[in-house]
Amino acid sequence: MFEGAPAGKRYGIMICGHGSRNQNAVGQFARLAERMRERFPDTPVDYGYLEFANPVIHQGLDALKARGVNHVLAVPGMLFAAGHAKNDIPSVLNTYQAQNRDIVVDYGRELGIDLRMIRAAGARIEEALAAHGWQKGDPLHDTMLVVVGRGASDPDANSNVAKVMRMLWEGMGFGWGETAYSGVTFPLVQPALDHAAKLGYRRIVVFPYFLFTGVLVKRIYSHTDAVAAAHPEIEFIKAGYLNDHGLVIDTMVERVREIVEGTNNMNCQMCKYREQVLGFEAEVGLAQESHHHHVEGVGGAPENCPCNGDCDARCRDEAFCKEHGLPWTPVHSRDHSHSHAHGHDHDHGHDHHHDHHHHPYPQADHPLGPKSMDQAKAGR
Repeated sequence: MFEGAPAGKRYGIMICGHGSRNQNAVGQFARLAERMRERFPDTPVDYGYLEFANPVIHQGLDALKARGVNHVLAVPGMLFAAGHAKNDIPSVLNTYQAQNRDIVVDYGRELGIDLRMIRAAGARIEEALAAHGWQKGDPLHDTMLVVVGRGASDPDANSNVAKVMRMLWEGMGFGWGETAYSGVTFPLVQPALDHAAKLGYRRIVVFPYFLFTGVLVKRIYSHTDAVAAAHPEIEFIKAGYLNDHGLVIDTMVERVREIVEGTNNMNCQMCKYREQVLGFEAEVGLAQESHHHHVEGVGGAPENCPCNGDCDARCRDEAFCKEHGLPWTPVHSRDHSHSHAHGHDHDHGHDHHHDHHHHPYPQADHPLGPKSMDQAKAGR
């Protein structure tokens, strides 16, 4: 696969994910790694997560090293470059290489805006429409598209979701299109769908632009159900997320090849850490470091959790955990700077304090967000 590699160079591929308490999401990410092994049969491929799942990234790197790899081609299994792809993963990779001088780790770019990804997204939307009687070629002028992205405190990443929506809107000929986010920024799903319902379209397609399932996708669908119940005159269609669509795999294969070819430049033209982005000027030059060390290796839901592995984040509610005899596992806020000791076991085998800080989001008081989707309203 990598013809002309220098003598003695043994490549390995490392797919870096965020991690999830939802075991279905973790299983789907593992399947992505398996699909990459199919595409690189002669190259060792492994994977790891930042938090909430095992193996963690350094364990995946250890596995590659144990197989004789001395040059790792690491790619983020993420759609866009926000804090995780720009800060957290590079920090983990840099730390590993500093501790393992006999191995080289080169980092590739995120999946990003790519025509293959747009086509994969269009295919998922068409599958959902077809399940409701639509046939390819039928006009969509009476149908509205709402694309839901993860949401980040990075406006460049958020703008990419809007671009995906516009390319799908224009490419497929929807009557109208809107963008929403599951958290961190605005508009959130509920107010976006409430607004969409007022525009007079007889059908609304809600498409989560996510790679895998998880707590947030479940909440997006729950919000859709809630708004649909309030507007029975509108047909709401919930499209599937990207998952391991063949074109997604093609894009990730290309990201690996870009590293070897030397063409894996990340687009920093609108990066808030390097340029004066409107509203985010205070973040130029900030140190880029990981904030996930305190939850690295934390596993998924406990065996006795009622979610049966399909986590919906009820374990973040203290009363629910007490009722079911579960450890309470709150998640830190994005907008704080303090040291705290948790009253629960993170399975690290030690008590710990940690300090971390996310720079204040300048639009934190926006009426349409940016707090993550309300669990109670989303049916948890």
